[in-house]
Amino acid sequence: MPPRPLSMRHLRPKLLLALVALIAGLAAGCGSDTNDAGSLYLYSGRSESLVGPIIKQFAELTGIDVQVKYAGTASLAATLLEEGDRSPADVFYAQDPGGLGVVESMLGVLPAETLERVSEWARSPQGLWVGISGRARVLVFNPERVSESELPASIEDLTDPKWKGRLGWAPTNGSFLTMVTGMRKLWGEERTRAWIDGMVANGASIYPNNTTQVAAVASGEIDVGLVNHYYLFRFLAEEGETFVARNYHPTAGGPGSLVMVSGAGVLATAENRENAERFVSFLLSRVAQQYFASQTFEYPLVEGVRTGRLLTPLHEINRPDVALADLADLAGTTELLRSAGALP
Repeated sequence: MPPRPLSMRHLRPKLLLALVALIAGLAAGCGSDTNDAGSLYLYSGRSESLVGPIIKQFAELTGIDVQVKYAGTASLAATLLEEGDRSPADVFYAQDPGGLGVVESMLGVLPAETLERVSEWARSPQGLWVGISGRARVLVFNPERVSESELPASIEDLTDPKWKGRLGWAPTNGSFLTMVTGMRKLWGEERTRAWIDGMVANGASIYPNNTTQVAAVASGEIDVGLVNHYYLFRFLAEEGETFVARNYHPTAGGPGSLVMVSGAGVLATAENRENAERFVSFLLSRVAQQYFASQTFEYPLVEGVRTGRLLTPLHEINRPDVALADLADLAGTTELLRSAGALP
């Protein structure tokens, strides 16, 4: 099946609509009294380029002085564990549920009205964190070098020797680590180790992140990469439909079709708990959810938010049956990858 045709009018961010929604949210009482609004200290495992604008909008709406520490999700989780109850953080905003699971014992229960805005699968069973946006794992491929019909139904088949020298991955990336953690849960240790060994044997090129993989696919450096879905859409938004890469959702499901969430939790030791809970609630507002749908091309987790026509609906993805709460053992996954030679 040929890739679906693309039109830039479907990708162009609807900034005006977001601004209108923002004004409506302010009028509805998101916080117009900015006198002595207090502060908030946020640890963000999501990059400033992605979430900085929506954090700024929250600060401007509420008058809250928001201080942000940006770093990788795994790094921030390690920092939180080291700091313990001395941590200055009020909120941990993580790239993936694995990072939240690592520090789950440090989080407090969120208000029920916040948790209930998203489906059960996208939040902590104990109410300790809540999903903010959805991020699907995909294969990004170069349609000039490989047809969609040639792509495997499962990423397990990427270990076939016919893919030797044609693959890329980012084994230090947090989302990749979370995917492999899900793989361990679904397939078991032995089968997962066999997949990693096969990828190493096929000479999968190592990239530092998803962005560089998508660029490498488009340039013909590799034919296929393992990434999150939205990275392609950023390139298409900037370069147009002539950009030579497309996404593919493995039809057999499994770990290669995992849909993760970015998520947030409030530290049990938060000194600014009210502002922290207010921030998490804001991330699930129509304003913020439309931002994620229109500006970062992620899946909104609150019903009624419009997404781009090119985004494969969540219900059409053959998602594996694995609880997001079971994706916390990133350390074990890192050790497995290291022992298999996928990491130094």
